[in-house]
Amino acid sequence: MSMAQLDKLGRVRLSQNFWMREFLYSEVANLHGIPNIPDDPDLAVEAGSRLCQELLEPLHRTFGKVLIRSAYRSCEVNGFCNEQQRAGKQGYGCSSNDRNFAGHIWDRRDAEGNMGATACIVLPWFADRFEVSEWRRLAWWIHDHLPYSSLFFFPKLVAFNIQWRENPERWIQSWIEPKGYLTRPGMPNHGGLHAVEYEGFPPAA
Repeated sequence: MSMAQLDKLGRVRLSQNFWMREFLYSEVANLHGIPNIPDDPDLAVEAGSRLCQELLEPLHRTFGKVLIRSAYRSCEVNGFCNEQQRAGKQGYGCSSNDRNFAGHIWDRRDAEGNMGATACIVLPWFADRFEVSEWRRLAWWIHDHLPYSSLFFFPKLVAFNIQWRENPERWIQSWIEPKGYLTRPGMPNHGGLHAVEYEGFPPAA
């Protein structure tokens, strides 16, 4: 990809408030000099647009600022990060490439042929008002209001991975206690509404 092509890619507007450039940043890529550039820019843009339009924009309208912690990863960046993690290096947290297709690797479809995209985000509205242990309040609000495929919560700033995917799976996990699955298809708590869990939250905008 030429400099002109990369500049053009970064200027792609994925939705009203989100542009491609902010999703391309990677500490791992910067530290190790690995290009974080999609092999299939059209697929990456299409998947990222759905992520932004269907998940991040509704969060922005309801809760305000959405901070992007980590998002798109090239196969090279994700693969290197996974190798470092498996070697026990601190600060690296990436699943294998095949598990991240249609996840953080936006420009690859998963094994079932689904397009998808993941971003790790922080909502300052929530982080400033609630304890980390209250992460389930936000999880249930998203579950009841948005067409997510998966959510995975982390202790620092209650950051979480949010995935848009064709044929969404609809499961929620966490590294915050209680660890493991909060819900997934087949669990008794998966259906219905859970408004009592997020009482006092703003209405969906």
